[in-house]
Amino acid sequence: MFLFSMLLFFVVTCFCAWLLLFPAGREVVVQSIDAVGRRIGQHLRGGVRQGAQQAAAWGRGTGAALRRTAQLTRMKWQLLLAASVLLTVPPLLALMLSGRSMLSGYDSDTHAINDQIAGLLQGEQLTAPEPPPPLVFTTAEVTLVRPMLDSANRNWQLLDPAFAQRLLLVFRIMKERHGYDMAILEGYRSPERQNALAAVGPSVTNAKAFQSYHQFGLAADCAFLRDGKLVISEKDPWAMRDYQLYGAAAEAAGLTWGGRWTMMDFGHTELRTPGTVKK
Repeated sequence: MFLFSMLLFFVVTCFCAWLLLFPAGREVVVQSIDAVGRRIGQHLRGGVRQGAQQAAAWGRGTGAALRRTAQLTRMKWQLLLAASVLLTVPPLLALMLSGRSMLSGYDSDTHAINDQIAGLLQGEQLTAPEPPPPLVFTTAEVTLVRPMLDSANRNWQLLDPAFAQRLLLVFRIMKERHGYDMAILEGYRSPERQNALAAVGPSVTNAKAFQSYHQFGLAADCAFLRDGKLVISEKDPWAMRDYQLYGAAAEAAGLTWGGRWTMMDFGHTELRTPGTVKK
């Protein structure tokens, strides 16, 4: 019903715009209404004379009113055209965008869980792996790519349980199917840290406090371990291949992978819950 109403509104608006822009069209409409009025008058004249006179008067009055309207339209056509655009464009934009997410990267962007993955999630409760030594996160190579990582929180217990289980399953898939070891770089993030990272600039994050799923334990940044060292940069071909496999496994588990965003964040995954983050 909504679509029909919008379509009807669009057709009526287009018709009005046609009348505004084309004088010949207005004349045709005026003449047609005059002709209808005369026919009605002629038809009723054979009956009650008084009714016929009233109908004829109505037809003439309507024609005269339309002529006055057409004259006013010629004088104010620019104003009327602008008003028509203002009335037409917003509903059309709403109609075109009604099936799309206005803010991609937030609540509406969810992924279905692969059936096989869903079966695994219903099984055993996975446990978090042993974290790498703290020095692994503070090397010069790591700090260059991820500043302020030394103060990041990597406690699995602070993550949402449902998200943690899905991410742990992704870790298992990466290890058992592809032979890659992974480590969590940062999970839960306080609002204060989120603002501090946002202050560094868009190269780190665009999200401020409570605009990120990190504040709710529903997001994590992860990377790969090779020979006991973290490999984060996607410029490394080995890491880029890992990220692609990681993204596929994460999406199969119903998570959103940051590698598909405009500002690509290959190590990021999140479990989107409607109404969680601020728009």
